[in-house]
Amino acid sequence: MLAQFVLFDGFDPLDVIAPHEVFFAAGMATGGAVAAELVAAEGAREVPSGVPGVSLRAAGRLDPARADIVVLPGAAGALPSEEEVSDEERARTIPAILGRALETDLPALAKEALDRDDTLVATVCGGSMVLAMAGLIEGRPATTHHMGMDLLEATGAVPVAARVVDDGDLVTGSSVTSGLDLALYLVEREVGPQVAHAVETFFAHERRGTVWARRGTVPAL
Repeated sequence: MLAQFVLFDGFDPLDVIAPHEVFFAAGMATGGAVAAELVAAEGAREVPSGVPGVSLRAAGRLDPARADIVVLPGAAGALPSEEEVSDEERARTIPAILGRALETDLPALAKEALDRDDTLVATVCGGSMVLAMAGLIEGRPATTHHMGMDLLEATGAVPVAARVVDDGDLVTGSSVTSGLDLALYLVEREVGPQVAHAVETFFAHERRGTVWARRGTVPAL
């Protein structure tokens, strides 16, 4: 099973590193049956994160035909301000970073991944906003950072206030640190609970929250 982690200029490194290491550990626990690689829409290149001085190298181009799982991170940057700011300051805000990501081939490649029956798309934090702003998850339940839930709803997605939301071939995580919980859940779902438990024990991490999914009894309240 191959998981491709997508990098774009201004990505949040924790959104990538934490779940990537979960899949790396799952690969060790399965004798190489699970693999993870860093990719970008433009192909192999050094990709600067939104944290100054931190970058990661994409080994190749995002390829939904190869990937079993495509993981999209959010952005690291300044929050929008109602005060008057310079163009340079505005360019460093999270909405501006995500907007520039939408100007690349990423939306088209993400759509290709969502359209494939054998590819699962997962997001961490603001990664779901990339899909939502591109108009790719209208009508679908998803989560994101709590500060972006209103915007998620405004794009036509269905916001769910849960740490991880499972909508079949789309699995979204909420805050930055939810990347660990999201990745462990995906390992449990796609590989098995014994491997997920082994990785969870190795990291000394206990997952938080109930994974929301559109199945089972609908609560009356």
